[in-house]
Formats: sequence, C-alpha cells, structure tokens
Amino acid sequence: MATIQIGHQTVGPDQPPLIIAEMSGNHGQNLDKAMALVDAAAAAGAHALKLQTYTPDTITLDVHDREFFIEDPTSLWQGNSLYNLYKQAMTPWEWHQPIFDYANSKGMLAFSSPFDLTAVEFLESLNAPCYKIASFENIDHALLAAVAKTGKPVIMSTGMATQAELAESVEVLRGNGCKDLILLKCTSNYPARPVDANLRTIPHLAQLFNCQVGLSDHTPGVGVSVAAVSLGATVIEKHFVLDRSGGEVDAEFSLEPNELKMLVDETARAHCALGKVHYGCTDKEIASRLHRRSLYIARDMKAGEILTVENLRSVRPGLGLPPKYLQLVLGKAIKKATEKGTALTWDLL
Repeated sequence: MATIQIGHQTVGPDQPPLIIAEMSGNHGQNLDKAMALVDAAAAAGAHALKLQTYTPDTITLDVHDREFFIEDPTSLWQGNSLYNLYKQAMTPWEWHQPIFDYANSKGMLAFSSPFDLTAVEFLESLNAPCYKIASFENIDHALLAAVAKTGKPVIMSTGMATQAELAESVEVLRGNGCKDLILLKCTSNYPARPVDANLRTIPHLAQLFNCQVGLSDHTPGVGVSVAAVSLGATVIEKHFVLDRSGGEVDAEFSLEPNELKMLVDETARAHCALGKVHYGCTDKEIASRLHRRSLYIARDMKAGEILTVENLRSVRPGLGLPPKYLQLVLGKAIKKATEKGTALTWDLL
C-alpha cells in the first residue's frame, strides 16, 4: 500500500497510525478553550488537529419542528432542533486561521471537514493540507467533487454508507482528481458500542478500494482503536475534550487529555508489535535459551550405570541434550562417573 504525504506527516502501513484529535464543538464557543484544546492535543502527542467548517445555514434549514427537531430520547442532543444544535456546535470561521496557526506552531497538522462548497472555498484560502469528509456527507457528490478537485489528500468516513454508495463516492472522488484517499471505518452513533465497530471491515475496505483505511472511533476508551491498528488501520480519529463533565456538545463520547495520550502511546505500541512474520529467537531472546528445558543427570551415577527416569530428567536450564532425546537415551549406559546436576551430552553415553 503506497504511503501518503500530508504536510510533514507520512501516512502508511509502515508508519505508526496518524492520530487525529477532533475538536468538533468541544470548545463551547470559547476561543481560549479552543486554544487550550490545541495545547492538550499537542501535549498528548496527537499528530493532527481537526475542526468542522459549517454554519447552521450551510448544514440545515432554520426550521424547528418535524424532522428538524431531535425527539429521540436516546440521543445526546434530544430536545434540540438541528439548527440550534449546529449553532451551538459550530466553530466560528474567523477562529480557523488562528487555531490552524497555533496547531502548526505546536508541530501538528491542522485541517477540517467542510460541509458545503463555501466551506471548501474558505478552507482553500487557508491552504488546508487535506480534507476530511464526514460520514453524513459521504453521499454528497457535489461536495466530494469539489474536494477532489483541490488535488489534496481526502480522508472519508464510511459511516452508514452501503458498499454500493461507497463505490459511487470513491468513483466521484477519483474521477475528479483525488489520488490520495484514506477511508475511515466509522459507526455513526454517539457514543458507539464496540459491538457495532465491525473492525474486520477494515482489511476488506482496503482490498475493495485499494486504499489505506483507518478508523473514526466514537466508542468509549481506546481499546477499539488499538484493535483497529492490529487490522491495518493507518489513521485513528477521536473526539477529545478538556473535561468530559464540562457539558460540551460532544463531551460524552470524547477522550480527556490523559486518554488521548494513552491513545497515541498504545496505538503506536500496537503498530510496533505487528512486526513481521518471524519464528525462532529475536536478538533479545538469545540469552533466554539458557533457561529452556534440557536433559540433566538427576542423581550421582557410576560408570556403566543405566540411565532411567529416576536419574535422568528434563529440567531447566538448557545446556543438556534437548528433551526430545529422552526416550532415545533411556536404557543407555553412562561412560563415566557423573555427579548430579551434570548436563547430559552425547559424549557421556
């Protein structure tokens, strides 16, 4: 699988997974808190910071009843109209440049999810290094085409899309110039249950669309993300917040800073552990061979005495003959007087 260059970050199967810290609306409409989130993401070791670029009017209609009102009692946002929810969650567009600049100064990539064509135009003016397509927008072919035409890498969440819908979306992206594509397996439920993650889809997506695949993870904790890396995920995206009890719009399914650091560390460790197909000793195991089992004389013996299960045993350490020879040597005579604790070698027989 070819690597992809996004700014100064190289993304690919030979690299630790790219960790994207999703700020979303967890700034609570406070720019100081947004900057504190940048500090927290950088301190945790995240490689990228992501925003969302929309206004209530570019993402929905100013209607506050019927299907535009969230009545689902299981929803985190029950009792809100879509318009009011997005008004609360949006990141003011005038914040983007200072947040991008500050994240860049901390060594992180900074980019966003555009939700309409005006957002793409705006993000192009900020020289965004790549684009993220949210799972709810992956069927918006006009948006996909506009993003693809920038020529920049595209990261797209799969969410609720069927295989056929994804095939159409990928065709639109590639047909409009997208050469560097990363799909993110995603469960569009907030918070999501690990049982719904279906991570075995990751290698299938990679094979199906011949592209890198990662995970946009809305489950609690870091376990699902670590498991995704073992299945080949090259990118992990997670929402984060300064304090989950703070009441921000996405706080309930977001990681706190110490958990974000754990995500960075444990996914890198998981990637490192994948290694390669290997049998036998690693460099660090060579010394351990001393402590394998082998055949040792278990009692003082006289010359000519017969080896039996009483005077010959398979024990640690490993300087004697391998235990597989036990049945072969039982019944053989010992050549010379030998004390207990002597490693059995062929020249003693």
